[in-house]
Amino acid sequence: MSMNTKFDIIIIGGGPIGLACGIEAKKAGLTYLILEKGALVNSLYNYPVNMTFFSTSERLEIGDVPFMSINPKPTRAEALEYYRRVATKWELTIRLFEKVNGAKAIEGGYEINTSKGQYKAKNVIVSTGFYDIPNLMKVPGEELPKVTHYYKDPNFYAFQKVLVVGASNSAVDAAMETWRKGAEVTMVVREESIGPRVKYWVKPDVENRIKEGSIKAFFNSTVKEITPSTVVINTPDGPQTVENDWVIAMTGYQPNLPFLKELGISLSKDEIMKPKYDEESMETNLPNVYLAGVVCGGMNTHSLFIENSRVHAEQIIASILKKQQ
Repeated sequence: MSMNTKFDIIIIGGGPIGLACGIEAKKAGLTYLILEKGALVNSLYNYPVNMTFFSTSERLEIGDVPFMSINPKPTRAEALEYYRRVATKWELTIRLFEKVNGAKAIEGGYEINTSKGQYKAKNVIVSTGFYDIPNLMKVPGEELPKVTHYYKDPNFYAFQKVLVVGASNSAVDAAMETWRKGAEVTMVVREESIGPRVKYWVKPDVENRIKEGSIKAFFNSTVKEITPSTVVINTPDGPQTVENDWVIAMTGYQPNLPFLKELGISLSKDEIMKPKYDEESMETNLPNVYLAGVVCGGMNTHSLFIENSRVHAEQIIASILKKQQ
């Protein structure tokens, strides 16, 4: 592809909402390019292999492509296949494993620099999600190879001593699945109970496992230190040391807010650091630079999901078309 190739729109992020933006751009007859630093719908690819969505399949649909599932709630594998079929059906123009390093304003639009090239576009849509940067515990030993902030396959942890940090859906899934594979599981929960957002068909199960002692849980507790063979936990009864092989720290993730700041997008001054954008057009403080999807919520990553941010694609393309009139 020529270094001087120009597009009406560059879409940064090839997740479900980025794909939805590409579909709307194509329907409107606009030239576009989707740039994704990883695999297609990379965040979904990095979900645990056995993950089940909270939403029903129809609420995850984009591009008027039916999402057929054999389950009441679709699985990660079904979602990956669905969005691949969407990209195929719409013949979306997408470049995978191409990271956007930056963008700068030029006459008539923006110049986007990537790991593989350089592009120019009149408009830029940032749809980068929030799964890239884990919230660190910031404790000694967190950098050890035994510690991970991403959980994939429970079989890896069979017959091991596993410590799971957190009480959200991802933490509960990791605890329950590794326990079922024979792991000795300990949970460290900052709050006094399992999180209220945990899937309703899972929450009673983990609470019963804790109650019967199959899974040990320290509530109102935090990790103090990690060593190659142990974890020290701050508990209401004082520090507790447990033997340990692996730490799965499901402490949440955050959007790449430094990237937004580098682009010049304003963020709120509070701890949410919500990007500044128009709720109707999704345009930021930068002319012709738009936000779509979960990234719009800043650190409040529980406010937006696929099902309630699909509409962003239509709002953005409508704004771009209006400007062209």
